[in-house]
Amino acid sequence: MKKIAVVLSGSGVFDGAEIHEATLSLYSIVKNGASYDVFAPNIDQHHVVNHITGEEMHEKRNVLVESARIARGKITDLAQFNASEYDALIFPGGFGVAKNLCSFAFDGVNCSINKDVETAIKNTVSQSKPIGALCIAPVLFAKILDNVSLTVGKDQTTIEALETMGAKHQSTNHGEIVFDEKLKLVTTPCYMLDANIAQIAEGADNVVKALLKLC
Repeated sequence: MKKIAVVLSGSGVFDGAEIHEATLSLYSIVKNGASYDVFAPNIDQHHVVNHITGEEMHEKRNVLVESARIARGKITDLAQFNASEYDALIFPGGFGVAKNLCSFAFDGVNCSINKDVETAIKNTVSQSKPIGALCIAPVLFAKILDNVSLTVGKDQTTIEALETMGAKHQSTNHGEIVFDEKLKLVTTPCYMLDANIAQIAEGADNVVKALLKLC
């Protein structure tokens, strides 16, 4: 049975992992005959957002602890990730990717990447194993890797930033994926488009199926 590592960035679209994308990725992995382990960095969230009002809350939360809500408590610090133990790696989206896994939401093309995230991606690529990314998560590839082909759908501002970082962007619609053959990267736009949950399921499933074919 193939085993995929899933990296989360908290719990909730505005300050963590997008829960639909995360859950449907986990569902698709199992549905397609593989298994998964969930990881997250053991760091504080950049901030906490009230998901009803959109306003920042005056409290602190930990990315690993919040991600454990989605993982039902079974989760590992990303610092312990070993690429040799997995067949593939996948990053669901959500603002947590751009706020906690990196600083793209604040620094744009000059963003920094969490060191454990960068190590996980580079080690997986160095072992010629595939990586998937949903929604805004492809920004991690654009910053870390050279000359990557990817998609975030049709959001022109984000596309321009990714291209400034050296990525080759392809516009896509719901459920469509872009495959970087050289680096074995698979990306899909998900909620970077105006999507419903069924379209998110399609995109996540197409990424997972592509990853499993590449394993």
